[in-house]
Amino acid sequence: MRVITLCLFLLFGLALAVGGGWLLALRGSAFYLLSGLALLAVAWGLWRHRRWASWLYAAWLLVLLAWSLWEAGLYWWPLATRLGVPVLLGLLLALPAAHRSGPHGYTGPAGWPVLGAALLLAAVALAGIPRHLHEIHGTLPMAAVAASPRLGDDAPPPGEWRAYGRSDYGQRYSPLAQITPANVGRLQLAWQMRTGDVRLPQDVGETTYEATPLKIGDTLYLCTPHSWALALDADTGKERWRFDPGAGMEPQRQHQTCRGLSWFATPASEDAATTNGGACATRVFLASADARLHALDAATGRHCEDFGEHGVIDLTHNMPFRQAGYYYSTSPPLVAAGKVIVAGAVNDNYAVDSPSGVIRAYDARSGRLLWNWDSGNPTRTAPLDPADPSQVYTASSPNSWAVASADEALGLAYFAMGNRTPDQLGMYRSPAEEKFASSVVALDLASGQLRWVRQFVHHDLWDMDTPAQPSLLDLDLPQGRTPALVVPTKQGDVYVLDRRDGRPLLPVAERPAPQGTDIPGQRVAARQPYSALSFEPPPLREADMWGASLVDQMLCRIQFRRLRYEGRYTPPSLRGSLVYPGNFGTFNWGGVAVDPQRQVMFGMPTYLAFVSTLVPKAQLQEGQAMNTGEHGLNENQGADYAVELKPFLSPLGVPCQVPPWGTIAAADLRTGTIAYQYRNGSIRDLSPVPVPIRLGVPGIGGPLLTAGGVAFLAAAVDDNFRAYDLATGKVLWNVRIPAGGQATPMTYLDSQGRQMVLLVAGGHGSIGTRAGDHVLAYRLENGNGGRNE
Repeated sequence: MRVITLCLFLLFGLALAVGGGWLLALRGSAFYLLSGLALLAVAWGLWRHRRWASWLYAAWLLVLLAWSLWEAGLYWWPLATRLGVPVLLGLLLALPAAHRSGPHGYTGPAGWPVLGAALLLAAVALAGIPRHLHEIHGTLPMAAVAASPRLGDDAPPPGEWRAYGRSDYGQRYSPLAQITPANVGRLQLAWQMRTGDVRLPQDVGETTYEATPLKIGDTLYLCTPHSWALALDADTGKERWRFDPGAGMEPQRQHQTCRGLSWFATPASEDAATTNGGACATRVFLASADARLHALDAATGRHCEDFGEHGVIDLTHNMPFRQAGYYYSTSPPLVAAGKVIVAGAVNDNYAVDSPSGVIRAYDARSGRLLWNWDSGNPTRTAPLDPADPSQVYTASSPNSWAVASADEALGLAYFAMGNRTPDQLGMYRSPAEEKFASSVVALDLASGQLRWVRQFVHHDLWDMDTPAQPSLLDLDLPQGRTPALVVPTKQGDVYVLDRRDGRPLLPVAERPAPQGTDIPGQRVAARQPYSALSFEPPPLREADMWGASLVDQMLCRIQFRRLRYEGRYTPPSLRGSLVYPGNFGTFNWGGVAVDPQRQVMFGMPTYLAFVSTLVPKAQLQEGQAMNTGEHGLNENQGADYAVELKPFLSPLGVPCQVPPWGTIAAADLRTGTIAYQYRNGSIRDLSPVPVPIRLGVPGIGGPLLTAGGVAFLAAAVDDNFRAYDLATGKVLWNVRIPAGGQATPMTYLDSQGRQMVLLVAGGHGSIGTRAGDHVLAYRLENGNGGRNE
């Protein structure tokens, strides 16, 4: 035992001394070097059977405690990292077997000082368990502000869900109120079905189930990652029809994703029976992964022959570049004012010359192109001729890959805009592209002309696309009821704007941004905007580094000191820059849900730092893996620099920054006040031992709100589906699901008038959750429902 103890102290001391010297040379904390020297002295004393070795270690434990409290405060997770291994070593050193008599006659009770110090450290750390970093405790006001709020221009019946966000307002809110905080614990699985679309070995990394089904009449409509469309009986989940477009497997796609279908009904004033034999009077639109738009008869799943070319439009028409897999729509088209409006995703950082980010409106009946808005040529909205290949859109112009929204009464469609590829190299952008990147734009539904734009990042070099569907609701403000638009961003800001003109309803200001770049031709914006309502995390410090022990925490500190980091919007660099919030986003495509009656929001702010490194092409090695997804090393063909993006992780593969990494939060949209924010999700599916420790884990997906005052969310990287009390954020219902739940849930009424809650669970390739192909429907039952874990 004595030899083992001595070796452990020697190894621990050497690691801290060597790493601590490196950290000090990087102008980091001297504590690790000094600690390593102290532990080496303890090891020497143990070898020489010296009584002072135990006293020295006890003294070091007390210094460690004081330093830890000074750096991190009385919080369990930061303290556990710093104190855990030293306490265990102290308990080991306190054992009599570690202090056998030696040549100098040392037989005293030297274990007692160490035991006392170790127990004190453990007690202090345990006292921090109830306390958690970055949490806000409070209660959301639940009084109804608007008795009869607008739920859309043509709001669906209460029991239906007719668009991705229920209506084109994108609220993700249902007026159903059968499920309440008092009874949600009685939710049980009513039925489940398997789509049969499973992840294949040849699939790209980001093969994901992100679909939110539609519910019209007695039928559910959904899509799968490989672009299948399915219709299901809403009572039982029994399949009614399926459509496979044969989109094929393309290794150059960054995403194999379908977030949903879109639905259109021919107005009753039009005699559909005289034009197409009664078929396709109602239709669903599918944007498949091979860049085609399909119009399908909602009753049969067959192509609508009167739309496009026998029911199909090739969306690569008039594209300046048509590389296979570089362009496709991951989000459902917007259907509004008799039009089906299609935007698309363009691969990030694969090539300077890529397809256009153009937004196009087609007649929902015939498929005729009505207008096109190209952010690289924004004033020309007259439709190009799809049959004339000489007419082309602007190459690589900023695209809109998120779900869009519309207000038909105002005649406006709202699009969250991304960036021009390459994301981290700004020297290829035109003034028009600079204006519309990383913004929200309002387009005239009739003509496609720009009505207003609000930009959230100037000269974006960080892939801070506006990622989420704008949510529309009316706010009762001192100036009266105001039509509002809520846009969450990757940076954590939530912008609340007047949707008529883009004017801020909550204050928006600008502040100086870090400057300086180390590559020619690159510039950096001097100032950047921010919103008064923000879930932006505090800037990272060296003291915020985390790990399972002092050693890997020290290694994270070394990484931190080696990277360039000057806070939010630190420019990309050759040595690597820390991007925090990372381009994974505080908010991503799941966005937020808004309650138009209570005029509040609920969302899932996520915190995960990333590293962005510019790589000169001369440093690339032949055969080096590139263009394997959005993260990793991407070539930027045609540019002088490739870019490598990766999460900021420790050698053990866990985030280098202190948890929580994932939270749930709610805010009052009229005042911009955050009511509460709590850590969300456990490490049950991340750790080798499946323990449901609620650490606060990252995730991707969106929330659902109901009039009953309940919020539903899966999304986190544990395979759980949860319901929360909207007023307090308390978890009320928590059930295990058979695969990752990275889709946004929805709710509807079955034929018996019972409220159902539905989630598609199939996993997410990018974040490594369990793959599957499940559609899960829950309803209230007598007896016990889900249990908290």
